[in-house]
Amino acid sequence: MLLGTAGGPTVLTDDRYGVSTAVVYEDKVYIVDLGHGSHMRLLSAGFGGDEFGATSMAKIRGIFFTHLHSDHVVEWPAVYATASMNTVGRTIPEPIQVFGPGDRGSLARVFPPNRPAPPVYNPADPTPGIAGMTGYLRQAFATDFNDRARDSNFTSPDEMFNVHDIDLSGIWAPDPEGIPPRLTAPIQVWQDGDVRITATLVDHRPTAPAFGYRFDTPDGSVVVSGDTGVSQNLIDLARGCDYLVHEVIDPQFAEDLAAVLPPAVAPAVKEHLLISHTTIEQVGRDVAEPAGAKNLVLSHLVPGNAPVSRWRAAQKGYSGKLIVGADLMQLGVGSKQK
Repeated sequence: MLLGTAGGPTVLTDDRYGVSTAVVYEDKVYIVDLGHGSHMRLLSAGFGGDEFGATSMAKIRGIFFTHLHSDHVVEWPAVYATASMNTVGRTIPEPIQVFGPGDRGSLARVFPPNRPAPPVYNPADPTPGIAGMTGYLRQAFATDFNDRARDSNFTSPDEMFNVHDIDLSGIWAPDPEGIPPRLTAPIQVWQDGDVRITATLVDHRPTAPAFGYRFDTPDGSVVVSGDTGVSQNLIDLARGCDYLVHEVIDPQFAEDLAAVLPPAVAPAVKEHLLISHTTIEQVGRDVAEPAGAKNLVLSHLVPGNAPVSRWRAAQKGYSGKLIVGADLMQLGVGSKQK
C-alpha cells in the first residue's frame, strides 16, 4: 500500500500474500516490510524516477521492518543484493536507512510446552536481528559481489544501506513468551527532515520484538501495525492518525485450517493465528475506534481470497472510514487527497 501526503500516493504492494506498504512525502519514499514480490512492485508503484533506466531504489529514503517473519522480509535479500544495479535515477546522496528488530537474545518458547524442543537452527547465532541477517546476506552473495566489483566496478551494497537494529536498551529484553510491556512513550526511530518516524512494541507473541510504525509529516500521519493482536501500545501510537494500516484475519480461517492440519501441528497454528493477529471483529471496534483513527485500511488480509464483503464487517463498532486494502492501492493524505 502506498500512502502519500499533499496529494502524493500511498501504495499497498502485494498486500495479501507478501505485505509491503509505502509512505510517500513529497519526493521521499519510505517502505514498511518487503514481502514476496514487493521488490518488483516498487517500479509498478512508480518509484523508479523519470530518467532513462531509472530503477527500484531511485526514490527510497528508508526501509522499516516490523518483524523478521519471512512473509515480511523475504524480498530484503533481493533488494540488498541488487542495490548496486538499481541506483540509476537516484539523486539522493545519503544511503538508504534500514531499521528493524535486533537480536532478541532468547529463543521463543515451545508450544505445546510438554513436547520436546525441536533442533535449533544456527545454534551459534539462533536469533539474529536485521543487522545480523544482513551480515549473513553479505556472506551468501559473496561470489556475486566479488564478480561485479572486479568486473564492472560495482560498489558494495553496504555503501547503499545503513542498517540499524532498533535499540531497546532500558525498554525491554524479550523473553521466551514474547509478550511486550506497555510503553509510556513511543520509540524514537528517525527524524528525516519534516518526516518523523516513531515505533512501538506490538504483540505478535512469541515473535519478538515486533514493531508498529508511525510516520508524521506536515500534511498528516500514517500508522502501520505490522502483525499483532489487539495492542494497547499500538492504540497509543495511532491516536488521532489520518490512516491506520492494520493487518486482519478472519477467525473462521483459523478454525478451518486447524481442521485439516495434522494433530501435532493444528493446536499451535490455531493459537498463533488467533492470539497473535487481529480479527475482523476486533480491528475496527477494539483498535481503530479507541485510537480515533480517521481512516482504517485493512492490510495483510488472511485469507487472501475472502470476499470484500467479509472484510467490510470490520466497520461494526468503528465510526471512521473503512478501506479494504488492495494490491497497488493509492491513497492521498492531507489537503490534496485524491
